[in-house]
Amino acid sequence: MPTGLLFRDDAYLRETTAQVEAVTERGAIALDRTPFYATGGGQPGDSGVLRLADGREIAIGAAVYDPEDRSRILHVPLEGQAAPAIGETVTAVLDWERRLKRMRIHTALHLLSVVLPFPVTGGAIGDGDGRLDFDIPEGGLDKAEIAEALNALIAREAAVTESWITDADLDANPGLVKTMRVQPPRGSGRVRLIAIGDIDLQPCGGTHVRNTAEIGLVAVTDIEKKGKQNRRVRIALA
Repeated sequence: MPTGLLFRDDAYLRETTAQVEAVTERGAIALDRTPFYATGGGQPGDSGVLRLADGREIAIGAAVYDPEDRSRILHVPLEGQAAPAIGETVTAVLDWERRLKRMRIHTALHLLSVVLPFPVTGGAIGDGDGRLDFDIPEGGLDKAEIAEALNALIAREAAVTESWITDADLDANPGLVKTMRVQPPRGSGRVRLIAIGDIDLQPCGGTHVRNTAEIGLVAVTDIEKKGKQNRRVRIALA
């Protein structure tokens, strides 16, 4: 059965009760629903715990999509954890501090793609830091100038909202996709769009804060030359 993706409806949901549907041979746990974001689009899968009815906890190191069934999320325990029983009710609890840092930096990376309006060739989200790779012709990039422009957008306190369009609508508007190598999640017949006020609009399946004010100040920590036209820009929560 497909896993209910609660993080899509509410990125601020920190915990929920859920039922254990399966345990793989390697001990990964499938629930009927989850607030855990699964690794994808440059964003790591969430960690946390599954709390059993008797108070015992199973430490979860990551959440990933089942390679044999992409509609299902697997919760991967740390080594040495006892598996729950199939059918058992558990409480899935996020490592919220880590998730929130990722939400803040992820939203900031959307804004970075506005400050630097070039094709994005890659990216990654960390725990309070992240980076985007841009296809940029030869030319200098100034860390201080980028940081000033990025923080000016953050300071606009713009609302971050979502909407949905069909796959056909996205095909008719290819300019919405800024990433050259990572395509937005498809398969359900519709694609999720993330809007940041009137500043940015792009498809994305990840988690974000509700308002840019929640990001806080951001620093540009490094700019690396990764090829003739590839520039890697790293940012971090200040």
